[in-house]
Amino acid sequence: MNAIIRRFLPIYLKGMAMGAADVVPGVSGGTVAFVTGIYDEFLNSLQSIRPSTLKLLFTEGPASAWRAINGNFLIAVIAGIATSLFTFAGIISYCLATYPLLVWSLFFGLIFASSVYMYRQLESRGWPQIIGLLVGLLIAWGISIVRPTEFPPYDWMLFFAGALAICAMILPGISGSFILLLIGAYPLFLHALKTPDFVMLGYFIGGCVVGLLLFSHVLGWLLSRFRALTLSVLTGFLFGSLSVIWPWKHVLETRVNSKGATVPFIQENVLPLQFETLTGADSQWPLCLLAAILGCILVFGIEWVAKQVERKSS
Repeated sequence: MNAIIRRFLPIYLKGMAMGAADVVPGVSGGTVAFVTGIYDEFLNSLQSIRPSTLKLLFTEGPASAWRAINGNFLIAVIAGIATSLFTFAGIISYCLATYPLLVWSLFFGLIFASSVYMYRQLESRGWPQIIGLLVGLLIAWGISIVRPTEFPPYDWMLFFAGALAICAMILPGISGSFILLLIGAYPLFLHALKTPDFVMLGYFIGGCVVGLLLFSHVLGWLLSRFRALTLSVLTGFLFGSLSVIWPWKHVLETRVNSKGATVPFIQENVLPLQFETLTGADSQWPLCLLAAILGCILVFGIEWVAKQVERKSS
């Protein structure tokens, strides 16, 4: 028993770090897995879940199938992720409601630093990578233009949100929570975690399972054959998404949502001083700048720790 605890407790704690990152739009759980040294094992374990595993279950029994998918490892990681998701959801909801400008500034710093980190991971920067980066940037910009202000208020829609988000969660550099934010499902996701609403969570988890099993194979294939091009598209996606996270926005039009609350409908990004003039509210730009810098420090700090661990192991 002690040997099992010593083997899987560190993996559980790394899973908690992944889950904490996935709650925050801007830090990728995949990046945390990458820098803590469990990314390859995590991805390989997911890829091992295939129809042949089901056949193995019936021919050789549950124990053989469990070993084939590295079940103990996956359970430790997933348990750690789930622990953090439920723990941090309420904190993030409170901070967004109480300190919106500071929280969005922190998210902006996190995503900007993640973009720089991903760009530095590109093994080559030729024309194919530049084109890939521009394609990713245009995709993110296009999504930010056409996305609905309010996510459709149906529980079953969380199935598709979960399938999209989980794909991002296993990518180094792309935050699953950011994808939820981009499609307008982030507040609904936090509500389901904080309540908790088990019906909504059931739809979300179902989508995660389907997306995870399908996308892990696609991702493994892309990274093995087109690693630089894939990473360049992801990098462009991150850079293009910064306009969505910009803290200071001027509301041009509002609408009443399905719950009877007045919410922003059309917004434009403005500079801090313009924000004060247009809204009459304090832009808090010095504190927001510090929050953005803190976000950058967090991401680059993870990278620094990873390098120290790699240096010691080598």
